[in-house]
Amino acid sequence: MWGIIATWRMAKEGLEKSAISLEQGGTSCDAIEQAIMEVENFPYFKSVGYGGLPNEEMEVELDAAYMDGDTLDIGAVAAIKDYANPISIAKRLSKEKVNCVLVAEGAEKFAHKEGFERKNMLTDRAKIFYRKRIKEIKEQELKPYSGHDTVGMVCLDRQGKLTAATSTSGLFMKRKGRVGDSPIVGSGFYADSKVGGATATGLGEDLMKGCISYEIVRLMKDGHHPQAACEIAVNQLDKELKERRQKAGDLSVIAMNNKGEWGVATNIDGFSFAVATENEKPTVYLVKNTDGKCICEVASQEWLDNYLTVRMAPIEE
Repeated sequence: MWGIIATWRMAKEGLEKSAISLEQGGTSCDAIEQAIMEVENFPYFKSVGYGGLPNEEMEVELDAAYMDGDTLDIGAVAAIKDYANPISIAKRLSKEKVNCVLVAEGAEKFAHKEGFERKNMLTDRAKIFYRKRIKEIKEQELKPYSGHDTVGMVCLDRQGKLTAATSTSGLFMKRKGRVGDSPIVGSGFYADSKVGGATATGLGEDLMKGCISYEIVRLMKDGHHPQAACEIAVNQLDKELKERRQKAGDLSVIAMNNKGEWGVATNIDGFSFAVATENEKPTVYLVKNTDGKCICEVASQEWLDNYLTVRMAPIEE
């Protein structure tokens, strides 16, 4: 049995390619890296990699993480600038016994030493979005933070190995040096080949408060199906935050167990994800939360076509 599940429609093309590799016996280590690299390299996705939206100083700072479910090895980078594929750097760091989580200048020095590709990740398109947001903030008193669509994946190969990985440019207009949940083990991602894996997307500051990815894996270990585990974790954290803080940020999660069964949950409308397994061709779903239960509907071709049309449309300042 093999399977791969990913947050958001933007993962579709990478997931399709990795599904072919997994079907042919490829490893989850390689499949998950290649699938995320596809997202990182596409300039029209505003929340990941090249073309990612910048911080308040118009710099693109990237976070990424990788976890091996067999060994529990982790690697992560945070607030790294000017490197093309942070997921590959995170994966490389997972081979280190210590110093496996690096940030900012330290992460960049490691990447340079290891020969990773340097690249200016700030595109002209992203600069326009930045300048437009500055203007909107001045004219409408909007909060600067907007957009936090992390690509997160869980992957299972025919050998039974599970991996989890994330990549993001974080909140649009975030403060320099801000780090969300994505590169934090147990919050943004977690994988255990004996049980399953999970990853999260949304408001990192709130997702971290529940260590939500680890919580989902723990629930699966206790016997819950991935769908039930996701719903329990999201509903409990959403309730807890609202009781203690009067509101909860966006919380969306995906999971897969070591049988290739998957689950998803969210507290928002508009969450999408992609999944492929030995028994299911690559499919994009839209998710609705109805009284704590998540209903998944296959995205129509019209919706899929419109998704890219909107993101690739010309923009004017």
